[in-house]
Amino acid sequence: MNAHDTAPVPPPGCPAHGSGARVPLHGPEFAADPQAYYEYLRHYGAAAPVELAPGVEATLVTDYAAALQLLQDSGSFRKDARRWRAFNEGKVGPDSPVAPLLAYRPNCMFADGADHIRLRQAVTDSMARVDTRRLSRSTEQISGYLISQFGFRGSADLLGDYAKQLPLFVFNELFGCPADIGDRVLFGISGMFDGVNAEKATAVLFQAVGELVALKRDKPGEDVTSWLMRHEARLSDEEMVHQLALLLGAGAEPLRNLIGNTLHRLLTHERYAREGGLIDEALDDTLWENPPMSNYAPHYPAADTELAGHHLQAGDLVLVSFAAANTGPALRASRQAGSNRAHLAWSAGPHACPSKEPARHITVTAIEHLFNELPDVELAVPEDSLTWRPGPFNRALATLPARFTPVRSGRRGDPQPGTVTAERETAASPARPAERGGMWSQFLNWLTR
Repeated sequence: MNAHDTAPVPPPGCPAHGSGARVPLHGPEFAADPQAYYEYLRHYGAAAPVELAPGVEATLVTDYAAALQLLQDSGSFRKDARRWRAFNEGKVGPDSPVAPLLAYRPNCMFADGADHIRLRQAVTDSMARVDTRRLSRSTEQISGYLISQFGFRGSADLLGDYAKQLPLFVFNELFGCPADIGDRVLFGISGMFDGVNAEKATAVLFQAVGELVALKRDKPGEDVTSWLMRHEARLSDEEMVHQLALLLGAGAEPLRNLIGNTLHRLLTHERYAREGGLIDEALDDTLWENPPMSNYAPHYPAADTELAGHHLQAGDLVLVSFAAANTGPALRASRQAGSNRAHLAWSAGPHACPSKEPARHITVTAIEHLFNELPDVELAVPEDSLTWRPGPFNRALATLPARFTPVRSGRRGDPQPGTVTAERETAASPARPAERGGMWSQFLNWLTR
């Protein structure tokens, strides 16, 4: 029990309250008010029994100190998902909605010991070679292209039309994807996370990344793929494919949410000005209070053990609630003392995010450029009408409708009011991921006009 003297207040609509069942982290009730759930979970102590999807059980660490203990103790808590007891016993199947983000893949996220050190070093060294000036230039060019696709309308869904697409385009450029491969990478990642024909989308992504590896073996360039390939770790083609798929997929979704959640904060909190560097402040506040990955960092005890007084069996699934730890009493005091980046939004320990500085840079640049191009952009609907996507891992809006004074891009051939083609409407539609093929090709053509 925590220090509260009164009984905990159950979150609205929580079906577990009073039943002895695990607290569900799925469904619209959790998505609508996750903080109410986290407050309730704290009455269990530092960790709590939760359900990630129907029949998928886990222990969720909600306390900052316990989370750090877990994240930094790689001897007692392992990342290799082949240890997951419920999966091995058939209690969770590969068709579970949470399996794509929890099932084992041979990449650095699911590796331990020497394998993890080798793969992780190759990734961090390669990402460290990304030049911030190149990153800014690419982000601004891609931002300009995306705005040109909707700016003439005077309205947009800043999530589907902008925040969702920009990270994928930036990564395509950083990883040296040519037009055909880049189109399929966009299709694959979008389909995986949208849950629309995810099995086919995953196959398309891995096929495209495999072709990218073969291309760069033959014709290396100045890009992350080639740097990773030339690293002293000497990754095999299979290892290359899995590290690249991880970087492209696991990097794009959190960055999309970070851009979207920061835009949401800027458009719904009057105290933020759109100049003078306050975008950085809004970004930090978002990482504290609305992190893009709210519950993740899957770990498995190597043996029966205890964590902050909670008994865990070997192979149990244990997750960290970055959102709950960030807003708990311990970090609340740290934040008030002026330590504005002590949060866990980037995780911690040997598996902390390897790309947090590029992610910050892309987010700030993308938002600055958007506000420069659309200075009067504002939310087009009441804030309380916005909905959040259900699911235990992400904190992400479904849409972010905005309005602004229509603008012209000044490039020949860009769509203008009354002249947008059906082909472009189809390609840009977030509701039809299976028909997005060609968007990277369109961008490359746009650059050369």
